[in-house]
Amino acid sequence: MTDVPEIDLTDPAVLRDPFTAYTSAREQSPVARLLAPGFGPFWAVTRHEEARAMLSDPRLATNEHSYQRPDVPEHCLPYMRTMTEMNGAEHARLRRLVAPAFTPRKAVDFGPRIEVIVERLLDDLPARPDLLADFARPLPIEVICEMVGIPAADRPKWREYGAAVAAGHGASFKDAIPRILDGAKAAVAKGREEPGEDLISGLARVMEEDGDRLSDTELVTMVWTLVLAGQTPTNLIANAVAALLSHPAQLAGLRADPALMPRAVEELMRWCGPQLLTIPRFTMEDVQIGGVPIPKGVPVTASIASANRDPRAFDEPDRLDIRREPSPHLGFAHGPHFCVGASLARVQTGIALGALLRRFPDLALAGEIQHTPDPGTWRLTSLPVTL
Repeated sequence: MTDVPEIDLTDPAVLRDPFTAYTSAREQSPVARLLAPGFGPFWAVTRHEEARAMLSDPRLATNEHSYQRPDVPEHCLPYMRTMTEMNGAEHARLRRLVAPAFTPRKAVDFGPRIEVIVERLLDDLPARPDLLADFARPLPIEVICEMVGIPAADRPKWREYGAAVAAGHGASFKDAIPRILDGAKAAVAKGREEPGEDLISGLARVMEEDGDRLSDTELVTMVWTLVLAGQTPTNLIANAVAALLSHPAQLAGLRADPALMPRAVEELMRWCGPQLLTIPRFTMEDVQIGGVPIPKGVPVTASIASANRDPRAFDEPDRLDIRREPSPHLGFAHGPHFCVGASLARVQTGIALGALLRRFPDLALAGEIQHTPDPGTWRLTSLPVTL
């Protein structure tokens, strides 16, 4: 397998421009070997067709080794096993319970409540804002708290939790875990005592009506997972704003025809979506991917950054084109672990971008765009703008 390319995830060139780095590997092979300190070599699927197939292949599964778990207190451990590391019937059971709250129709119906949050945040922008810190970061936590049913009085704490998670799997995240779980337990208790139309109340009703399908531990775990996973749009919104402001013709086209927004969101997710690599799956047996043999028991990830720029799937893939259609991107992954909140993220991003462009016709970058070095996530360090 000497012809399989290798990518060093600590290489400054890879961190600076992963799209170019993966292009070379993709044209050599449908699979590349990734190197990272503290890990043995693992595999990345670089081409669209093979990545899509891998993400729905039952011979590859997520597990507890797919994540870097923080070192948490003993009493928190039962809540660390989330739906995302489950597979088969166990995963499907939990997903069926939560999926009805995140359908495309439910996301559209929730739009007016998202608009209220968006307008309030834009009203509060300082004269020279950092749109990442002042808008893109607080918006998703507010939206998901509204949807899940976190009481308004508790949301400042959840904003802190969200910031800890956004900082990565470091000390702040580890220290926040017990407080996050306490917050989730309090939200579940309130959903039981004062049921409403929110997701927590709905799940609590399911638990009361059919306790075999949802345990107390599973309910608390699902709440904290959904609230924190609901922050995905943070980096998508920031990346999208930076991309549009760096491509004046595309920005002008979207301003001239706001009806293009749904198509633009898909293209922005393809072109500058935040997720560079999917959560690793482990081979349950020896497999072949694109003709490359992969042994049993090793981690395999899909390189979304590479698959979404694959010329086999997209015409002129390196060109941002808000009119592109169709766009079968893998920005929300694929298969059983397709992002359950994808519809909400799409609607939220479209509303956020639409409001920004409508309210600030002179919106412009106020400095050079800088990205945080992160081999797994394409994200900005900040987004200073002038209004």
